[in-house]
Order: sequence, then C-alpha cells, then structure tokens
Amino acid sequence: QSQLVESGGGLVQPGGSLRLSCAASGFTFDYYAIGWFRQAPGKEREAVSCISSISLRGGSTNYVDSVKGRFTISRDNAKNMLYLQMNSLKPEDTAVYYCAKDAERGQGTQVTVSS
Repeated sequence: QSQLVESGGGLVQPGGSLRLSCAASGFTFDYYAIGWFRQAPGKEREAVSCISSISLRGGSTNYVDSVKGRFTISRDNAKNMLYLQMNSLKPEDTAVYYCAKDAERGQGTQVTVSS
C-alpha cells in the first residue's frame, strides 16, 4: 500500500524560502511520476509541479506558470524522497501542499506566507 508523508511546511515572510519533503513508501518509487499540488481555502486544487520517472522518462519536470523560476522540484530515488524547493514566496502561495502519485496523496503540509 502506497504511503506519502509530507513535511517542511510552516510560516514564512514574503520573499522567504521553504523546502517541502515527501517520504514515499509501498511502491517502486522511480517507476512513477510524482508531484505536488496545493489547495487554498475557497480555491480549487492546483497542480504545482510534477517530475517524471528518471529511469523511464529522464526525470522531466513541469511547473504551473505562477511558480516558474521560483520553485524547483527534485527527487532522490535512493531515499524514496520528493522535494519542492520554494523561493521568493508570495502570499498567494499560501495553501496546503500535497504530494501525489496517481490518485493517491499524503495528508498535506500547511504553507503560510505572511508578514
């Protein structure tokens, strides 16, 4: 059974940085594309970024336009870990961030950007 556990959220001032982590287990990690989505109160869920399998698809990445140049997704297959480095954070980045594989997701981690 797949399990995804996010960590690293918190309160940060505008312009600050956070690094989210997702510990994955219960499946062959590198075989799957995996990514992050977020959901803010009263807003629709938004796909933030995704990274493909390194061995099968070369680890290609994509990002929603609003985070391009500020966020970087990466994966460590040896540790079964997914990361999201978030720089130059803005108040509109405030949301619960979820790690997701196919239709499965973790419990989420809250990111709040506020002065």
